[in-house]
Amino acid sequence: MRFSVLASGSTGNSVYIETEQHAFLVDAGLSAKRMEQQLESIGRSMKQVNGILVTHEHSDHIKGIGVLARRHKVPIYANEKTWRAMDGLVGEIPMEQRFHFDMEATMSFGTLDIQSFAVSHDAVDPMFYVFHENGRKLSIITDTGYVSDRMKGHIAGSDAFVFESNHDVGMLQMGRYPWSVKRRILSDVGHVSNEDAAVAMSEVVAQKETMIYLSHLSKDNNMKDLARMSVSQTLETCGIRTGEYVHLFDTDAEKPTELVPV
Repeated sequence: MRFSVLASGSTGNSVYIETEQHAFLVDAGLSAKRMEQQLESIGRSMKQVNGILVTHEHSDHIKGIGVLARRHKVPIYANEKTWRAMDGLVGEIPMEQRFHFDMEATMSFGTLDIQSFAVSHDAVDPMFYVFHENGRKLSIITDTGYVSDRMKGHIAGSDAFVFESNHDVGMLQMGRYPWSVKRRILSDVGHVSNEDAAVAMSEVVAQKETMIYLSHLSKDNNMKDLARMSVSQTLETCGIRTGEYVHLFDTDAEKPTELVPV
């Protein structure tokens, strides 16, 4: 199993995952043209993609889905409430390409098992995914206001995480956003801060080689260096020294990460 974070941030989000037999996108939050370009930059194309897994209906996660579905005849997977919420946002998608992926369910594609789990975000029925193949585990969790014990149970012991590290609380509080937006981000249905993300990570990381990709960073209320430093310091406070067996990686809104094995 290999993966690349094609884009991560408030302007668009997508992760590419492949095995020897199958390839999937989690979300397609860029335009169809940009999605195709991002895939091309890692040596892949939509012709190889067997499906797009939708997490929730916010535009930075579904922007390119309708055009990609129609242009490439690719199956789209989402839960029932998310499908209803997407109607009118993604245009017409043929029924033969519309698949239901229930909450807290597992679907299998050859050697790949994909498990869905609920998160806490201000969407109708948001969920993210854990990928299992040949004893290896990749967890993707962004767009959640907090990380519950139930979420931790799903993602614990992963070999790789794409983990939300959205904002620095101080930058957010002192920033230009209206108070209503700040309150939403800080709420239980908003986004996880650097420090809260690190505390959650400290409780799910196993004592083995682990990759953590810090994702969905706010353009206005965070910086890559700050997120990495904050997460590293908090993990160290919790007894985990990064660089030993836990390794932190940046993600970017424009540039895909390297396609790497889990």
